[in-house]
Amino acid sequence: MTRSSSSPPDVQVASVEVDAAGLRLSGLLALPPGPPKAVIVALHGAGMRAGYFHNAADPAASLLTLAAARGHAALALDRPGYGLSAATVPDGLELAEQASRVRQALAAYHGRHPTGAGFFIVGHSLGGKLALSVAAGWSGEAALLGVDVSGISDRWAVDRALLGEVNARRTRSFSWGPLRLYPPETFQHARRLTAPVPPREAAEIPDWPDRYPEVAREVRVPVRFTFAEHERWWRCDPQTVAAMTARLAAPVVRTEHLAGAGHNISLGHAARDYHLGVLAFTDECLARSPDTT
Repeated sequence: MTRSSSSPPDVQVASVEVDAAGLRLSGLLALPPGPPKAVIVALHGAGMRAGYFHNAADPAASLLTLAAARGHAALALDRPGYGLSAATVPDGLELAEQASRVRQALAAYHGRHPTGAGFFIVGHSLGGKLALSVAAGWSGEAALLGVDVSGISDRWAVDRALLGEVNARRTRSFSWGPLRLYPPETFQHARRLTAPVPPREAAEIPDWPDRYPEVAREVRVPVRFTFAEHERWWRCDPQTVAAMTARLAAPVVRTEHLAGAGHNISLGHAARDYHLGVLAFTDECLARSPDTT
């Protein structure tokens, strides 16, 4: 592995490739010094890459290094259509296909690496939709401990006409919110964090409110949702959140509202607090797991 200059001295973050039934997915991996308690799998949103969870602008807030320092392996994947796989599927994949590929990738990872008590999936925005979709179809040998989602609800807060402009300049403010919420260096590193949204993925973005109920009733692991104070894409009022969470078949559902955060929570000043919340929920799910010794 290659040590990142932004990592704490006892944590390494390496570029990795994982096979998803013939589709190679790139990503970043951080490992703890000993056997992992679990593997935290992080799935980025539309127009981002795996580095979303390892922002060089604030190394102390990186989900990958925080997770590894607390005894977990942390695997941030470039979703199908991003990173290495973009050459093979330049138009991307639809959500159901992405979910299948991610499950295949995690099965392959489980076959070659220690996974502790199992996998815990973190997803942001479109990656949050994917995290829930992966959970809805989970049948792997390794346990799925839980899911932690930010940057989505099931009701749009914007005109649906804007949803066809995810690569357009005029929608950028919806994804960021006030720029004061982010370290200034964030935007210097943006080219390493961002990528075009593949067209097949972009085409079905408006459909999530119609698809969510079917996905939700198949999710049978604990789920936590976090809503940013300055979320502009999605409604997150109490009535919307209550109705959305009621559709889940999950045994435990937590909801959080994070002050001082925009849609891209993991890149902002609030990222460390959010990631520590993710790790606390991971520990809660571990304590509930029968495979935890």
